[in-house]
Amino acid sequence: MRTFIKADKFFYHSTTKTKGYLEIIDGKFGQHFKELPEEANIIDHSGQWIAPGLVDTHIHGYMNHDVMDNDAEGIKVMSEALLACGVTSFLPTTLTSSRELLTKVARTLGEVKSEVTGAKIQGIYFEGPFFTEEYKGAQNPSYFGDPDLEIFNEWQEASGGIIKKIALAPERKGTRDFVETVTKEGVVVALGHSNATLEEATEIVDAGASVFVHAFNGMRGLNHREPGMVGALMTLEKVFSELICDGHHVHPQAAEVLIDKVGHEHIALITDCMMAGGMPDGDYILGEFPVVVKDGTVRMPEGNLAGSILKLKEAIKNVVDWELAKPEEAVLMGSYVPALSCNIADTCGMIKAGRDADFIVLNPDMTLAATYLDGVKRYNA
Repeated sequence: MRTFIKADKFFYHSTTKTKGYLEIIDGKFGQHFKELPEEANIIDHSGQWIAPGLVDTHIHGYMNHDVMDNDAEGIKVMSEALLACGVTSFLPTTLTSSRELLTKVARTLGEVKSEVTGAKIQGIYFEGPFFTEEYKGAQNPSYFGDPDLEIFNEWQEASGGIIKKIALAPERKGTRDFVETVTKEGVVVALGHSNATLEEATEIVDAGASVFVHAFNGMRGLNHREPGMVGALMTLEKVFSELICDGHHVHPQAAEVLIDKVGHEHIALITDCMMAGGMPDGDYILGEFPVVVKDGTVRMPEGNLAGSILKLKEAIKNVVDWELAKPEEAVLMGSYVPALSCNIADTCGMIKAGRDADFIVLNPDMTLAATYLDGVKRYNA
């Protein structure tokens, strides 16, 4: 089956192609043509833009389902519902919990990976449990500990080898050896929920860590005498920063400072969304903690932010509306950069001939018009 997508703009990884036709062959991307090479089946998106499907590499839940529920059917609901967010690939993200529950969750995710019919599971992100209490956020400190290869290998084996990223605090004992080992195995190490100094963070980046978890949040801030974790993510080379652009976690001007300093190509837009995403305001559970969803935020009873209800389609629109990025840069930060930061850019995050035709249709105001999976329209706004 050969189809051509007609549109005004096409956002490729390194360039934007204007009016023309994008070839779709049997659910895969083909070539871009300025003129139709032959009479063909045309899907007309004139006046709109075509972008790669968004890639959410940090998401705990959606539509009243949480990864930590250890429920395969709930993961399938998340997968389908994420198409309405423009997300075609994601990394289900765990929370700090017991070794036993995390093993069970890893196994369930490994088994359900091939069964989801919506957004594709490209791996698992283990957020924790090797964190420190000073910046625990909504993570349960009773499960915190030092990085342990035996435990990690248990989780990785249970998952079928699909853990792509794990987050930890640089100052934990034994972190350097752990990082050097797992990065050689192709696992991305992210740094967060940490009170580390610039020196401590730098040592672990030198050992192989390459991502900072939700920049500015859950980490030692920038101080002129001790730059801390924020100083590290702003000054170290060849690292990526996750960024939650919901207007609550990070002030737009703080986001602007970071983007100006490191460049759009080092910013991975994420949601850190929890189970209340797509749901009404009210009382919910995040991990083992009660939280309240109100006025666009998720908060612990004491008032601290705890995850988000952000949709990734909103994040790419926000950075354009805040004049922090051009549309093509926003798309890059919501698709290719997250994929690259998690070593999954070989399967998602860009329009490229031969790849699965997972893409979104955007209106010129950056609102989502449609989501396609394998060349088939699966969501229409």
